Amino acid sequence: MPSHVSMPAAMAALLFGLLVFPEFASCMTRHYTFNIMQHNVTRLCKTKSIITVNGKFPGPRLVAREGDRVLVKVVNNVTNNVTIHWHGIRQLRSGWADGPVYVTQCPIQTDQSYTYNFTITGQRGTLFWHAHISWLRATLYGPIIILPRRNESYPFRKPYKEVPIIFGEWWNADPEAVINQALQTGGGPNVSDAYTINGLPGPLYNCSSKDTFRLKVKPGKTYMLRLINAAMNDELFFSIANHTVTIVEADAVYVKPFVTRVVLITPGQTTNVLLKTKPYFPNATFLMAARPYFTGQGTFDNSTVAGFLEYEHPSGSHHLLNKKKKLFKPSLPPLGATGFVANFTKKFRSLNNPKYTTANVPKTVDKRFFFTVGLGSSPCPQNATCQGPNGTKFAAAINNVSFALPATALLQAYFFKNSNGIYTTDFPSNPTKPFNYTGTPPNNTQVSNGTRLVVLPFNTRVELVLQDTSILGAESHPLHLHGFNFFVVGEGFGNYDPNKDPTKFNLVDPVERNTIGVPSGGWVAIRFLADNPGAYRQHTLI
Repeated sequence: MPSHVSMPAAMAALLFGLLVFPEFASCMTRHYTFNIMQHNVTRLCKTKSIITVNGKFPGPRLVAREGDRVLVKVVNNVTNNVTIHWHGIRQLRSGWADGPVYVTQCPIQTDQSYTYNFTITGQRGTLFWHAHISWLRATLYGPIIILPRRNESYPFRKPYKEVPIIFGEWWNADPEAVINQALQTGGGPNVSDAYTINGLPGPLYNCSSKDTFRLKVKPGKTYMLRLINAAMNDELFFSIANHTVTIVEADAVYVKPFVTRVVLITPGQTTNVLLKTKPYFPNATFLMAARPYFTGQGTFDNSTVAGFLEYEHPSGSHHLLNKKKKLFKPSLPPLGATGFVANFTKKFRSLNNPKYTTANVPKTVDKRFFFTVGLGSSPCPQNATCQGPNGTKFAAAINNVSFALPATALLQAYFFKNSNGIYTTDFPSNPTKPFNYTGTPPNNTQVSNGTRLVVLPFNTRVELVLQDTSILGAESHPLHLHGFNFFVVGEGFGNYDPNKDPTKFNLVDPVERNTIGVPSGGWVAIRFLADNPGAYRQHTLI
């Protein structure tokens, strides 16, 4: 401290700062250490070594309040390279902490460490963290719980208890070997052996009745379930028998509450729901179950993960222990229930309450993009056998461009002004060869490969229409945008009509998200403000 500043004067200045800027008084720095390590886990009667954080599967909770600074030291003790992505955290002024390998950082190598440093700004609710390199996220994931600032409340009555529920997948094989084989052969990756709830497959799988998630509740209470879909590929329907839930938040943004018996949650999405238990002890057990929503033509894990909702016995009711409890099972939509999905997603609306959050959707647009999203093919290498269509390799593409992972981090190349040979800035704003996107597909399904980027000036107001295609089969494509939330202003089936469809856009209270499903055989329109400088990635999750 400079000698000419007295201690009382310094204290007075500090107190003045806390009075003028009270939000700083309640914020704190939270420190975490994530040790990446091998750990033996037994599922489906098979014991295998998996990569974990601190020996936990799923990984540990990261808990903070809105406005807190978070420091996470990641120490890599395994032979694999590792990065961690804080899925949904906006990373304002901390783009280098976002985590996608070779986009915002180089990987953390064996026996090395890296400290992620970011501040949670304007977000509260549920998000999650996961590895962002190859398929390590199959076992490297965990919840991010963002509480309101101190002395601030939820826009609903505080629940009796909050419970994270993370949906995942389990492979008896090594997930890294699964994806490596798929990349080599060009076929679809082998499907998982089970879905999981909080790492447990549940009683509908062989040898798994003891590995079942049980949610124990009391009658007449309200529980907040923090739902997270950390599965690799599959969108999931979720329901609890004989109960409804009230959806109150999506992707760490409050929404107008609505009641539903079934929740659809895509990979990368998070949803907070309120579960009000029955006012009396029902002397029954209720199955909670999740199974996939699938519209494509490939293979997938067509199985169901289940857990139990169990009511605690009230005092003085021990005579009920000898009676056999009835088991109720939920009813889930059929496999390809696109109608249900469309109706469900349209129910999401921003809370649009100035006290908590305001839907600041851009009313005017500076830059428009039209991206086709779907599958294509790439040639099979010489002297190789490929399992894609007509002996080629399957390739996902946006505007017929399939992303090629660079060997140098994009943010590093930009910072050192060394983009030559690493990336180009000519990603097409529209399909280079328009066609009937949801009709008869073109004969040529080959895609191009490259690291091609879109460059946006600061504060550009962006509108992006994402159009599914029927090339190699129409299917739903969950899409995540790093570094930004976006507003879902419109969606529909068939081909997007730039003349008619914008007249039906919702610019009043559209839902604000970071992950959205592009409808199978349809389109979705989003808007966002490009107010977060950095190199960020937009990508599909299947």
